[in-house]
Amino acid sequence: MYYWAIVHHDEGSAYGVTFPDLEGCFAAADDQEKVMSAAIEALDLYFEDATEAPAAKSLNTVHEIYKEDLAEGAYLIQVPLIPRTTKSVRVNLSFDQGLLSAIDNAADRVGLNRSAFLAMAAKQTIQNTEAA
Repeated sequence: MYYWAIVHHDEGSAYGVTFPDLEGCFAAADDQEKVMSAAIEALDLYFEDATEAPAAKSLNTVHEIYKEDLAEGAYLIQVPLIPRTTKSVRVNLSFDQGLLSAIDNAADRVGLNRSAFLAMAAKQTIQNTEAA
């Protein structure tokens, strides 16, 4: 699931991120490159104790609501909600033996097991893909 966020930036200040669908959910980032990760973290914290995520407004609706802000330089980003659950799911994956060895070595260097390392790498890749 994705939510639209509007990003405001005034000269000399941080980038401010708000979510039209989620009252009270906001983020700030000093650099434009950090806006997406700050927005993802804000969603994560907002939904930390929530049982259900509301439906997101359409792009056209968000454009209509924020047309003045957008005309003044604000912009929209689509932020992925990566739900946290307490339930782990076992999966069967196949890797090239050399790649698996490299994964295990990298996981050891950062003090994680293979599963935790792959989950971390996947989450970072999702965040970076959305930021691009």
